[in-house]
Amino acid sequence: MFKKWLFILVTFLFTTSAFAAKDKNSIQIKGSDTMVNLGQAWAEKYMEKNPTDFVAVTGGGSGTGFSSLISGTCDIAMSSRNIKEKEIALAKQKGINPNEIKVALDGLAVVVNPANPVSKLTIDQLAGIFIGRISNWKEVGGKDEKIVILSREVNSGTHVYFKEHVLRRGDANSKEEFAPGALLLSSSQAIADEVAGNPSAIGYYGMGYISNKQKPILVAKDEKSEYEAPSIENVVNGKYPISRPLFLYTNGSPQGLVNKFVDFALSKDGQDVVLAIDFVPVK
Repeated sequence: MFKKWLFILVTFLFTTSAFAAKDKNSIQIKGSDTMVNLGQAWAEKYMEKNPTDFVAVTGGGSGTGFSSLISGTCDIAMSSRNIKEKEIALAKQKGINPNEIKVALDGLAVVVNPANPVSKLTIDQLAGIFIGRISNWKEVGGKDEKIVILSREVNSGTHVYFKEHVLRRGDANSKEEFAPGALLLSSSQAIADEVAGNPSAIGYYGMGYISNKQKPILVAKDEKSEYEAPSIENVVNGKYPISRPLFLYTNGSPQGLVNKFVDFALSKDGQDVVLAIDFVPVK
């Protein structure tokens, strides 16, 4: 009996040690759906160079990333928006010190079905459409059809950024919200798929999701400004009016394997991945 229990104890200690060793060589990354393809591409390239390390990447939205970082269930949060004051306060209550690292730039593309004749809109027109003031395509030069509004869910950093910078025009006192009839979809890919199959739909997502199944709208700051396409060049030179930074957040200054991964993301190889996924490098 003693030998049996001794064997069980040794097996348990060995298994526990094995899991602990594995954990030291693995990191969990969660958050922004806009960044999930980028994060997975980074992880794949990183693990090619570091075969003894393991990196797991999942989406769910920027808010989910922050919640996971605060609860200690991920090592890195991906976000397409800045962390909010209330999230910082909650993090500090939990002993977490969110550290922001800008790793890429993105242009938010507004897209319609290729069959839609509308090809350019001002920020004011976009705001009018998404809050519901403009409800028919004929009001902006299109067909006599009801506009179907697509948006990301409220937990999405893309949703928050679009609301703050398009609907509210950067005015902190504005209370504008998406139209009550807007369809809230769970991912950028869901918006891309819906636009591809619905000639009356309009939606938005990171420009890395653009394909020939959707038509990106040219956007102008106002009627007197040039209409610009969501392209890498126009994001870099500041001409495209709906652009934003993309972030990784860690608990304090990154250490160990987390620091190794962040360094890779900011290296030439990591920034080449940014470019390959159709985002804009920060270096």
